[in-house]
Amino acid sequence: MYQKLVRKEVMGILEKEVGSFLDKFLTPIEKIWQPSDYLPDPSSADFKYDLEEIQTFAREMPYDLFVTLIGDCITEEALPSYETWLMGIDGVDQEQKEIGWANWIRAWTGEENRHGDLLGKYLYLCGRVNMREMEITTQYLINDGFDLGTSMDPYRNFIYTSFQETATNISHRRVGTLAKQSGNGKLAKMCGVIAADEARHAKAYKYFVSRILEIDPSEMIIAFEDMMRKKIVMPAHMMRQSGQKAGELWGHFSDAAQRCMVYTGQDYINIMKDLLDEWKIEHVKGLNEKAEKAQEYLMKLPSRLQKITDRISTPDLQFQFNWVKG
Repeated sequence: MYQKLVRKEVMGILEKEVGSFLDKFLTPIEKIWQPSDYLPDPSSADFKYDLEEIQTFAREMPYDLFVTLIGDCITEEALPSYETWLMGIDGVDQEQKEIGWANWIRAWTGEENRHGDLLGKYLYLCGRVNMREMEITTQYLINDGFDLGTSMDPYRNFIYTSFQETATNISHRRVGTLAKQSGNGKLAKMCGVIAADEARHAKAYKYFVSRILEIDPSEMIIAFEDMMRKKIVMPAHMMRQSGQKAGELWGHFSDAAQRCMVYTGQDYINIMKDLLDEWKIEHVKGLNEKAEKAQEYLMKLPSRLQKITDRISTPDLQFQFNWVKG
């Protein structure tokens, strides 16, 4: 009960700054890009040419890369689960009349919602996707829910979102880079603008953690240690396709992303290192005994994970996803 009260107090302190967070890390609706800015215009005389270009490049995309693009879209489309989860964390009051955390979550959701819209419409137009199967996976992912290991603790949730937004930035950016290398400029631009959003969002959540480290360092470092001991699970870890049980598809999707080098075990370690540096974990002072032990564990963790990752090999066999036609 005491820890819960402290967290609400800390969230209350930071809530006074939410207005500045909105200005600093998010973009006004009238100025930010919208999906239609990057999709072909059906009323344009060039629509037929643009559509043919999209479909030609889609047919030429390597299987694992194409599957990763679809899975990234499905992950983005499960946004209702993410907003619902964040709205429930301690210190968030949906009925608050003044600007507060609920405003941040709604505004963040509004920006994130554009990502699935853009990729989903692109995939519909590309002609290579079994849209019904993709939609089934998306509905299952929302229906099955998830457990991030954060409970309703804001500290653990902000650590999770710091990690996850960084991971999605990497994934979208890499898909865009690989698309550009093959001449697929339209998809490269789409992934690039999504990745830029994710980078801004990651910066925001990392800033929230840094502020809490100033106010309540011991509890934040203990929360960080707890999240890393559990390991950061991806938001789509319950992914499945028709005929499967919840979570049965995730390993195959993860293998595909690893094979095409979009998101790898090494990336997980690199994100961990970046967060340790960003938050200057090694140099945080004034910790209680439990937090000091957590600090020591965190600083040694990257090298431990590196030894494990170096021994792991990714399966070469491609899994046949129901999402892809033919």
